[in-house]
Amino acid sequence: MPLQIVHHPDYDAGFAVNHRFPMSKYPLLMEALSARGLAEPAALNVPDAAPGSWLKLAHAASYVDQVLACEVPAKIEREIGFPVGPRVSLRAQLATGGTVLAARLALLNGIACNTAGGSHHARRAQGAGFCTFNDVAVASLVLLAEGAAQNILIVDLDVHQGDGTADILGDEPGAFTFSMHGERNYPVRKIASHLDVALPDGTGDAAYLERLNSLLPELSARARWDIVFYNAGVDVHAEDRLGRLSLSNEGLRARDDMVIRHFRALDIPVCGVIGGGYATDVAALAARHAILFEVASGYA
Repeated sequence: MPLQIVHHPDYDAGFAVNHRFPMSKYPLLMEALSARGLAEPAALNVPDAAPGSWLKLAHAASYVDQVLACEVPAKIEREIGFPVGPRVSLRAQLATGGTVLAARLALLNGIACNTAGGSHHARRAQGAGFCTFNDVAVASLVLLAEGAAQNILIVDLDVHQGDGTADILGDEPGAFTFSMHGERNYPVRKIASHLDVALPDGTGDAAYLERLNSLLPELSARARWDIVFYNAGVDVHAEDRLGRLSLSNEGLRARDDMVIRHFRALDIPVCGVIGGGYATDVAALAARHAILFEVASGYA
């Protein structure tokens, strides 16, 4: 069976091309996956929008209602980084539903990936940092509530610390949050994950991969994980606008392979989400995101 990929055309909320959050990377990622032969019909799955009941497992009911009604206070919209109109609200619901669907497919097939997701700055009370709903936290709590998983590991390798995921899942005994990120990057006020590893500016392939390789056995020894959510943010890349680390394309590929190989060798399902990536050359950015799917397809 081909790698199961979750995608919806409305992941692209149609921002201006010069917006700091490059929405056009979503359709360009699908073009990149098609060019690589990964987006065949048997591989593609279309999500439904996450219902309010799922979203309220992770987020304050008042905030969820604000997003669904497109009535988010201006102060919170500024923290998110864009207005929450109908297309943004729908996109957030679909991306979250997409990560839930990808998680279910991973439990069935061993591995699956969402072409969005990784919105790890959305906290319980509100969104922030280009993140409206925290899809991985919602998906984790849905699986736990349904009894589909009892022990969930979040491996967050986006360059920014996963403060929102830590906020939502910090007191959840069925989930463990791990974030390896740039030390001197957003958010300024970090919320402690269960395990945080902060890297200095300029960290390149060798040092990054050595550190990650030393941590994976520690993570897998902590519990018998039912599923791993892997946030494969490419903003660790040397050419990322917001990253401050120095990984190459080859480093990204080695990182993704290291994570997926480690957990699949233990027969632990992996659900991949794309996380952050910021560049003016959006086609090059989409190609970086495609690396996750190329690597994951080797384990499908």
